[in-house]
Amino acid sequence: MNRLTVHTNEKTDALGDLYGIFFEDLNHAADGGLYAEMVRNRGFEFSPIDNPGYRALTAWKKIERAGAKLSLAVEKSAPLSVKNPHYLMMEIYQTGNGSGISNEGYNSGMPYIEGEKYIFSCYARADEKMVMNVALEDVDGNIYTQDEFIINNSQWSKYELTLTATKTDYCGRLVITAKNTGKLYLDMISLFPEKTFKGHGLRLDLAQLLADLKPKFMRFPGGCLIHDGSLNKDDRNALYRWKNTIGSLQDRASRRNNWGYNQSLGLGYYEYFVLCEDLGAKPIPILPAGYNPHSGQGVAYGDLQEWVDDALDLIEFANGSVETEWGSVRVRLGHPQPFNMEYIGIGNEEIGQEFFDRYEYFHKAIREKYPEIKIINSSGPFCSGTEYERGWNSARENGSDLVDEHYYTSPEWFLANCHRYDDFSKDGPKVFLGEYATWGNTYYNALAEAAYMTHLERNAAVVGLACYAPLFANVDYVNWKPDMIWFDNHRSYGSANYYIQKMFMNNQGTSLLKTESEGFTKTTVLGKPIISGEIMLEAESGVKAEFTDISVLSDGKARKYDDISVESASVHLDNVESENYVISLKAKRISGDKGFRIKFGKTDDKNFLDWTLGGWANGDCEIESNINGRTSGIIHKVFSVATGVIYDLKLEVQGRNITIYINGEKQYTVEDKQPVIEELYWTSSIDEATGEIIIKAVNVREEAVKAIIDLDGKCDVSGKVIEISGCQLDAENSFENPKAVYPAEREFSANAQFDYEFPAHSVTVFVLK
Repeated sequence: MNRLTVHTNEKTDALGDLYGIFFEDLNHAADGGLYAEMVRNRGFEFSPIDNPGYRALTAWKKIERAGAKLSLAVEKSAPLSVKNPHYLMMEIYQTGNGSGISNEGYNSGMPYIEGEKYIFSCYARADEKMVMNVALEDVDGNIYTQDEFIINNSQWSKYELTLTATKTDYCGRLVITAKNTGKLYLDMISLFPEKTFKGHGLRLDLAQLLADLKPKFMRFPGGCLIHDGSLNKDDRNALYRWKNTIGSLQDRASRRNNWGYNQSLGLGYYEYFVLCEDLGAKPIPILPAGYNPHSGQGVAYGDLQEWVDDALDLIEFANGSVETEWGSVRVRLGHPQPFNMEYIGIGNEEIGQEFFDRYEYFHKAIREKYPEIKIINSSGPFCSGTEYERGWNSARENGSDLVDEHYYTSPEWFLANCHRYDDFSKDGPKVFLGEYATWGNTYYNALAEAAYMTHLERNAAVVGLACYAPLFANVDYVNWKPDMIWFDNHRSYGSANYYIQKMFMNNQGTSLLKTESEGFTKTTVLGKPIISGEIMLEAESGVKAEFTDISVLSDGKARKYDDISVESASVHLDNVESENYVISLKAKRISGDKGFRIKFGKTDDKNFLDWTLGGWANGDCEIESNINGRTSGIIHKVFSVATGVIYDLKLEVQGRNITIYINGEKQYTVEDKQPVIEELYWTSSIDEATGEIIIKAVNVREEAVKAIIDLDGKCDVSGKVIEISGCQLDAENSFENPKAVYPAEREFSANAQFDYEFPAHSVTVFVLK
């Protein structure tokens, strides 16, 4: 009989700050998302640098109604702020029945809720008195509410109005018209809902979804966002520099977001720290190290001190007293008390020695001045390989407190690698799993992630922090999926993955409990046991390649093949049904800027492995597994393909081990682990503040699992059970059905030793006293 014996008085490893969240401004997570500003392009700063389709008047429309006539121009000769130099000039020739501008907001328009108040503001100036009308309208020009303000100053002045919506409309427009002829200038036109999360300018429903998670920490602001761009902090496409994001809104220079849109930076570092405080989450800011891995450009070592000072100044900004330079800046912004920052991260998904050489400067300076701060190093965007090892070696050599690991994979990879951290050393840096997810928002994805999380928890001695990614996605501006929370301009819902995270975060506990398991011997192996099937050769998109001297050695027999020339396509080579074989060939790029692939073990277009050379931006040598159309990187190293160079390639498959050679030199051997479903995944902990015993169990199997739960057999228990079960594996939450996958909660009482049947495909959390 299956049995879990939980020793309720025997604590083992502390769980600390294990579960948190990661915010990056992609998928319009900030502007058009969490940041509650309803006006898009409020400062007329949109630029083709941000997105080729952007112009200074993007999202704005000229209004000329019933005889009205005006001209518009975006100028910058006399700006409100030199940091954001553009502003709108409106010259009204005829007022007609409405002469002015309208803003369309995000998604379908501006969401107005009947009876709710909205705060309008703008900066304006005019040489002569101008009477202005501000209206909340529908898309056809019907007015819900309106009010007026008078511009009577030739210098920039701020004007504010409060407008109350008289009807609910999710496709609204903000319309500003002039009541008399003349010339006027407008900038920083804004409309906020009066109700925001704790009055701090964030969209109420989205911030509440975060608060409901009860995260221990928040990692921000990126992500690739922080280190992709120019090294000059004043450039439009600069790397993310925190000092550019604080202070008055008009003085926060508009910036390109590397995800292809504009950043107003209305949600800046000060707002991030306040949000962390409002959530009860510890802030984990991530800073660039003066190196851009996307371009390979780095700040000269002699000029690195400015970047190191940014890190030191940030700690002072967060924690310093009013007597310090940057602590006093925080106080002036409205926060006298320190934010009590404990962690800082340097770099994100970094590759190349250039970053790690620079990292040492940051680490040394922070450790010397702020020894109490925990410093997080980087280990690249792959779960293993040369750059992953480079990051871990740097962390050990420098004495980093944590190492940031990232991976996005198939659910099957998660099931195959649940025990990934079992053998990690308890000495040295801990793991910060700073970005992870399976490819999808179905219940099956969430179920696999839940199984994996039980082992993150059980390995708390080596895993210090973990956060799912990405966090937010606006359904009309998607850069990346899956995502934890989906929204449009007025609705939002948590994905199946969100509710798994919520169950684990809300019920983390403070320390693991010693737990013994008996039974649980059933396992289900997924997929075929050997890597066999079709072999294909491929030239990446835009690449013309030649493959010569092609042979396959299988079952002691060598087969040779004609030379192949291919452009931006795959060609069939052969089928191999052996568990051991060798593919050998010479490859040459004739033209293009990437490389080639060898696909092997292919059963169909969604299930195969591939060896990529010169992938991504011609920088990868990687083995990938594809299961049901979802890719998992297995191992990686940096490698670039050059035009005209012949590469002697060999790929050996022995069982589930894969070895690759380039020009006769072995690159690596890696195991493609076969996915296995265990009988039950579990973890147990105690919340020392409440005395509650917490048991989490995940059943990925198609049938129920029965077990005896023994809490030392000392006394009866009572509390609650939180459970997700009965969902189809392909079930997904949506606007129409936001709780298709949703936990049920019920009261529970039993003897200290009780039987429980864990339903098929279920996640169960006991919270007991």
